[in-house]
Amino acid sequence: MLHFIEEFFDGAVKLLRSVVWYDVVDILFVAVAFYYVIKLLRQTRAFHLVKGIVLMGLIYFVVSSLNMSASSYLFKQLFSNIVIVMLLLFQPELRHAIESFGRGDFKKLSLFGSKNGGFYEEESENVAQDISKAISNMRDSRTGALIVVEGKTPLGEIIATGCNVDAAVSSMIIENIFFPKSPLHDGAVIIRDNRVYAAGCILPLTQNEVSAELGTRHRAAIGMSEHSDALVIVVSEETGDVSVANAGTLERNISVGEVHEAISTFLKSDGTENGKGFNFLRRKK
Repeated sequence: MLHFIEEFFDGAVKLLRSVVWYDVVDILFVAVAFYYVIKLLRQTRAFHLVKGIVLMGLIYFVVSSLNMSASSYLFKQLFSNIVIVMLLLFQPELRHAIESFGRGDFKKLSLFGSKNGGFYEEESENVAQDISKAISNMRDSRTGALIVVEGKTPLGEIIATGCNVDAAVSSMIIENIFFPKSPLHDGAVIIRDNRVYAAGCILPLTQNEVSAELGTRHRAAIGMSEHSDALVIVVSEETGDVSVANAGTLERNISVGEVHEAISTFLKSDGTENGKGFNFLRRKK
């Protein structure tokens, strides 16, 4: 055992002596590159794609070990073109990274989205109260609003379409953003952690058939809830009615008290409930 330890340290010393300054620079460059790639992926839904590809790789390893010819052939064809597949899957993220690099805007590459995790119960309640108060005031004044509370699915692509705000949640800030003459009032507000993270964001519209009386905000709310596990609140500009979208379903004409309960439960459960996707309709029933 002692001989093994001596050989290990001798080898380590020889390795360190053989290292020159540009080897250190090389290692640091690769480490920083991986660091920014991981951070970029965590900002978007691409992080879930990476996990899916890793899982498929593990399945490929298992079927290859068991000599399952048909399955191995399919996976072999997929992974033989993995570079093309990766380019197609991550095209939006790669384009965003290259554009940020070209503009010298490195801050956008260094953002971590903690996705509502780590809220203390009191903080969650305060955030829910501020959002509910803003919704109540906008309902009374019939001010249209669209608020997205981020869940476990990162909304980096959506945030990139708007304007970064990064301010503590307060009813006054939310109401000012959706004031009719505000330049950001037509888009959506993104709530990430306990902050108003972005405003004026463009949401994907649902492709499913919905009631003809629903406007663009409601269609965007449904579309956002279909693409993520976010909780989306809508205030109608025409009627002042409040609606909540989650898991692809829209609950219309709900009270401010129900909105407060939904937001508070969503924040405290980190967007999930007992390991399942949060669903406002299921909780209400």
